[in-house]
Amino acid sequence: MEPSGLRGERQAGGERYRFDGVLVDAVAHTLSRDGASLPVEPKAFAVLLALLRHRGELVPRDELLDHVWGHRHVTPGVLTRAIAQLRAALGDDAHEPRYIQTVHALGYRFVGALEADATDEQAETGSGASPRLDEPASTPPPLPGSPVDPPIEAPPVHAALANAPLVAGPPVVAPAVRRWRVRHTWMAAAAVLAIALATSLWWNRNAGPALPGVASVAVLPFASLSGNDEDRYFAQGLAVEMHDALAGVPGVKVAAIDSADAARRRHPSLQALGRAIGVATVLDASVRRDGERVRINARLVDTRSGFTLWSDSFDREPDDVFAVQGEIAGEVTRALLGVLPPNGEGLRERLAPTRELGAYEAYLHGQQRLREAQDDAALQDALGYFRRALMIDRGFSRARAGVCRVEIKRFEATRDTPAFERARSACEAAAKMAPGLREVSLALGEMHRVRGDNALAIEHYTRALDDLSLRPAAWVGLAATHSAQGEDAMARAYYARALEMRPGDAGIHRELGVHQYSTGDIDGAIASFTNATGLLPDDATLWASLGGLYLARGDADRAAEGFNRSLAIAPSYGALSNLGTLRYGQGLYDEAATLYQRAARLDPSDFRIWGNIGDALVAGDAPDRAAAAAKAYARAAGMAAEYLAVKPGDAQAAALLGWYRANLGQRDPALADVAHAEALGTEQAEVALINAQTLALLGDADGARGRMQLAREAGIPDERIESAPVLRALGTGKDVSLDDGRGGAL
Repeated sequence: MEPSGLRGERQAGGERYRFDGVLVDAVAHTLSRDGASLPVEPKAFAVLLALLRHRGELVPRDELLDHVWGHRHVTPGVLTRAIAQLRAALGDDAHEPRYIQTVHALGYRFVGALEADATDEQAETGSGASPRLDEPASTPPPLPGSPVDPPIEAPPVHAALANAPLVAGPPVVAPAVRRWRVRHTWMAAAAVLAIALATSLWWNRNAGPALPGVASVAVLPFASLSGNDEDRYFAQGLAVEMHDALAGVPGVKVAAIDSADAARRRHPSLQALGRAIGVATVLDASVRRDGERVRINARLVDTRSGFTLWSDSFDREPDDVFAVQGEIAGEVTRALLGVLPPNGEGLRERLAPTRELGAYEAYLHGQQRLREAQDDAALQDALGYFRRALMIDRGFSRARAGVCRVEIKRFEATRDTPAFERARSACEAAAKMAPGLREVSLALGEMHRVRGDNALAIEHYTRALDDLSLRPAAWVGLAATHSAQGEDAMARAYYARALEMRPGDAGIHRELGVHQYSTGDIDGAIASFTNATGLLPDDATLWASLGGLYLARGDADRAAEGFNRSLAIAPSYGALSNLGTLRYGQGLYDEAATLYQRAARLDPSDFRIWGNIGDALVAGDAPDRAAAAAKAYARAAGMAAEYLAVKPGDAQAAALLGWYRANLGQRDPALADVAHAEALGTEQAEVALINAQTLALLGDADGARGRMQLAREAGIPDERIESAPVLRALGTGKDVSLDDGRGGAL
């Protein structure tokens, strides 16, 4: 294929490709299977078209990058991410590809068998309406009375899942066209009139939502003309602040900024963009920092006529940037509404979150790292940026809310109880500074959710939905809250809303996978984490979690592959801990103990790793193992009790505390923990497996066998049950005493 082979786009109408029930419509820009939309990002769709146009041929990576991204300021990782998204949408397997074949280090090839497309004699049918890429979503309904699937609890993915932290619509209906043989002039005229009428009706229905009569605007990401990452963050931050400020003006409809950006890539003309997303105007700007000056050029364009309604250039000192933002917002609002609304001063204040530009830039970096965070190192980076912002401006409430959210994520990832106390302190300080700030509402929602205060969590998350930029995070929070209550249907509905707005967010795919795992949908969880690793292939934590899921399914080979892939990227707590669990299940107890101890050196704050160390020491052959195991169990029990004081509704943690206490000879407290964990009614499979071991160790063979059966019925593989030495003893019909099979641990 010549290097220019991808540059000649086919303009003929009706360019469509079919394979295995999949329809790729280049003109309508839709991807569907059996009439159901397969949502992918615009860049991924463009990659698929390029491969289809050269089906059977190797398309070099550089050709795809040049054709789809213009090869400007992108890395090969964006292509890898697009391919992964296509495979996820099409159900393709990178190891045994049916459609997209990877030629290592060279490029990709479409290898699927294409089917003949419908002829002019056939009516093309489909369902749905024109996709609205960017319609600002309304507050999600409470879904009262929605059917709720009973949760089927699944085994945990040891430490990894705890660490782990689609903008296209349905296919456009093509108009039915039939070729008629016209024999009379009047019949020809009637046919022309009918076709014109049908075309007009089809265009009105499918070309996109009619431009609204109300004042409406899409804020496009501001372009940085400086060419470095620092200024790119700065320009993007200014656009987000402008978007959020205008979204708070009564009478103004503002499209979500992420969707506006995606629509702009699909629709180069502003008129087409306005029609696609249903807004009457578009605001865009460019930003250049030149020494001690900041230059901003902004314009507001009417999407119906293409005329510029307002434009201006600003050349100011850096500290005047916030005033410039206020001026731009005021001019845009006047152009849309005719007057500045009564809260005009409030609009300017919204655009001045801090008077210190250095604090603002540090805050923007913290936000970026928080969005990307998959491991504790990234969370620590985000925390550092937020703290730097607060060192410059102690009253910066948004940075304080950022500290709260980071510490909550750290608490969830590693069960680090002190992190929760730091989060609570930051949240309370932020709420005192700015009680009405929606970033504070989001942080408070996170804090109440992890405490199990579900009603308060839902209240604060719902408030956060008022801010369009916070909606994906608020929807994920609402989903996690309903998931914790066993409300699977509502949780999945909220995850779907978050993914509709941000289909390329690996964090949302990860959180969905955690939910699927908790409800027993291991295959669904594996698919979600596979999507996440496709989007972030160099993230060690995601690979560790994916390996942990394969381990939970009983697939030791793929589990080891995931752990080794993770460790090849970087040694991580999750990968070492999960690999230790794999070795423990294989009876390699001393090796497991070594891996657990390495994991503990990376992160000693998680009580579970100390319990794992105790388990491996008891089962292994290390000298003085009994004393070392008792010390590890004592540490695990103390930390677990502190954790449960913060989050008493964690059933798995309660069951583990019972196991640790049983190993320490604390019979009555251990039995109380067993009862408490089962009374909570969540994570039933894993709770049953843990409690079976506790009861076996305490000599209650019948109770242990009953829990083993519950674990099997809930989906725990026999391999996991049989890997526990204390349960293997039951399987042989032996009586189990306090030290039977435990090597004299007590």
